[in-house]
Amino acid sequence: MQTIDHKKTLKHLYNASTKAVVQVHVPPMTYLMIDGTGDPNTSQAYNDAVEAVFSVSYTAKFAVKKGPLAIDYKVMPLEGLWWADDMSTFTVTDKSSWKWTMMIMQPDLVTRQVLDDALASVRKKEPGLFVVDHLRIEGFDEGRCAQLLHVGPFSEEGPSVERVHQFISEHGQLAGKHHEIYLSDVRRADPSRWRTIIRQPMQ
Repeated sequence: MQTIDHKKTLKHLYNASTKAVVQVHVPPMTYLMIDGTGDPNTSQAYNDAVEAVFSVSYTAKFAVKKGPLAIDYKVMPLEGLWWADDMSTFTVTDKSSWKWTMMIMQPDLVTRQVLDDALASVRKKEPGLFVVDHLRIEGFDEGRCAQLLHVGPFSEEGPSVERVHQFISEHGQLAGKHHEIYLSDVRRADPSRWRTIIRQPMQ
């Protein structure tokens, strides 16, 4: 059976370096998304949102694997867009006003029908996971971005974010929302070894 790892086929987007900020062009891709508000460290809605987006993504994966295509692929990492209506309140000390979109990229071989069926299946299997009804399938065209790999806990991302922003100030200007790609399983890995790509759109 053929197995596809899109982190390898899209290596320039999902294998960043800690040494230097680089510029990348992110093409239009399809994501399973869900929106929310509040501190991700204390919000049950955030935990439910992450569970829902993974549940549907894995259900879609196994549907493709068992279907006529008979292709296996690795589910892509969780990604997050972060912002606040008033960006002056967007600080690590007070996350209560943060807004977020959690999302997982879906390969082209995952059709809209496959995702619709996966959503219906998870609704049936996990009736208490009400946030499934808030999931959506959406294209996202991020375009020109700068990115850097941060290693360590989220609370220590500040210098990495500053490096990305400094790079952008030298080559253009900030655009879009703060974007993070979570390459580590934070439930198992030591926080000192968490690997997170910091990505920021730029003009």
